[in-house]
Formats: sequence, C-alpha cells, structure tokens
Amino acid sequence: MAQQAYVTETAGGGSGPERRGVRLRSLFSRPAAGRRGDPRIWRRGLVTALCAVLLAVVMLVHSYIPNAVGNIGSLVETFLPWLGLLVPVLLLVALVRRSATALIAVVLPAVVWLNLFGGLLTDKSATGGDLTVATHNVNADNADPSGTARDVAASGADVLALEELRASAVPAYEKALASTYRYHSVQGTVGLWSKYPLSDVRAVDIKLGWTRAMRATVTTPDGQIAVYVAHLPSVRVKMEAGFTARQRDKSADALGEAIADEQLAKVVLLGDLNGTMNDRALNAVTSQMRSTQGAAGNGFGFSWPATFPMARIDQILVRGIEPESSWTLPQTGSDHLPVAARVKVTTSGS
Repeated sequence: MAQQAYVTETAGGGSGPERRGVRLRSLFSRPAAGRRGDPRIWRRGLVTALCAVLLAVVMLVHSYIPNAVGNIGSLVETFLPWLGLLVPVLLLVALVRRSATALIAVVLPAVVWLNLFGGLLTDKSATGGDLTVATHNVNADNADPSGTARDVAASGADVLALEELRASAVPAYEKALASTYRYHSVQGTVGLWSKYPLSDVRAVDIKLGWTRAMRATVTTPDGQIAVYVAHLPSVRVKMEAGFTARQRDKSADALGEAIADEQLAKVVLLGDLNGTMNDRALNAVTSQMRSTQGAAGNGFGFSWPATFPMARIDQILVRGIEPESSWTLPQTGSDHLPVAARVKVTTSGS
C-alpha cells in the first residue's frame, strides 16, 4: 500500500524533474504501445496514402499525360505548381487520422514538388546586365492606355513590347511613349518600342490570318539582337471540350519555326504566349530558348490574372544572351502584369 501511494503521488502531484520524467515516459510510451498493440496506425489512412502516391505520380509523369482528350495534359501543366498546395492538406489529414502509412506516403509528392519547383523558391537574380527588356499585354479594353504606357515606361526598359493593341488606342500609346522611346513599330495588334534603332522589321506569320507577331533587329551599343514579339491565341477551359488550345498550339509551332530560322545568334522573345514553360504544347519555342524567370528570377513570377496571379503566361525568353534578373511590375489597367528582365548581351563568346 505504501508503494502504491508513492507511485500515485509521483504521477499526480510530483514536481520538477520527477513530473517531467513521467511526462517524457508517457510521451514515448504511446508510439511504442501503438506499434505493439495498435496496428491501426498502419492500416488507417490508406485512402490518404493512395491520394499522396497518385499526386506524386501526376507531378512526376505530367509530360506523359495525353492531350488527346480535352488537352488535359496541357491543363495540368499550366497549373502544375499549384498541385503543391495539396501536400499540406494531405499532411494534415494524415496527422488527424494518426496514420503512419499516410505520413510516409506524403513525403513522396513533397519530394517530387521540390525537385520540380524548389529552384524557383530561391532568388537567382544578379546585379549585372546591359539591357533591360519588358513585355505587357495591355488588354484591348484598357480604359487608360496612356497611364499604362507611362507605368511600363517607368520600369526603365530599353526595349518594350506591347500586345493586344487596339487600333484606336495605338495613338495614345505612341504619344505616351514618344519621349522615352525614339524608335517603334506596330504590326497588327503587337508593337515594339526601343531606345535603340530598329531595322528589318516585319510581321511574323503564326497561322492566324491576321498579325499578332513581329520581328525586328535592335542595334544596341553591344551588338545586334533579334527581338520577336508575339501574342499567341487564348485558351479556354470548357466543360464540353476541356482545355481548348488547338489554335494556340498551331501558332506556337509556327513561331518556333520562325525563331529556328533566325540568322542572328542573339534572340529575345517577348510576349503573351498564353502558356507556361511547363506546357509541352510550347515545346517548339521553349526547347530552343531559356526563360529569364527560370534562370534569373525570384519566385514563380506569375503574371495572370493581375488581381490574383495564378500562372506565368507572359514570357521573356532568350537565346545566345545571358539572363541576369527577372521580375514582375506593378498592376496597370490591364488584366495581366507586365514582366521585365535584365539581360547581358555581351557574352564571353561575343
């Protein structure tokens, strides 16, 4: 009886090291008891574990998801980074369910996501570069074209591309940008403004029947570069048809062919490609150029929609030029955010 009283007093009314010792023993005895007497910690949460494995597989083999039905592969790739939000949700469910199996399984999608996008979480921007470029889909329904033009010009861009130019608004953009950019050309619904001379300016046929892409040679103090401006067709998500992007894909192939035929070694592509760098439908372009955001950005650089950016569909891609930094600009009167980059035209091979 005396021994029993002592144990009761230590467990319930002790203090200091004795009480802490009881708590630690109690804490570590629960998992041990679970392993020995409660095998449910391994049987619970099997559905959660299966969901975690499926999520990991989708992210790991996204390029093999077919586009044959509703372009589902491209749809997944457009919003691929957001699948990472499911990882903490699955982790929480696993903890609530007290499932060891689910907890282990959740590690798989976490590792895959970090392998795909972990590099975008670090700041890779540098302070060098000798040319600043920017691009902005200004929105055909922009109520303040002059203000939008002044906002993007304030970025300090030496070369500026604008897409979705309404013919009636072009004079407003030209007037607002005239004091900053001495040279410019508008081809159809896209335009290029530059502080440096433009030559060999021409429209680029991207198989639409009207002009939404152009090319120009920009003669910078460090040499000539070919600058392409493009606005690929929009995509839509429809219940009956899925991710409708056939026209966008056809135009991307045509743009890729034009860039592949480019004679100048140094090339910059500015524009709204209506697709992300993960979207295999843009391979004709992305396979031969580097993304400034991926190489020298800070974060994902989402550009659309401006009020709550969810995807990087406005791109600055380069070939034969070294990206130094990339960033998004503040919101204007458009539904897209402008994006800018600082690049190094003078490379070691120049």
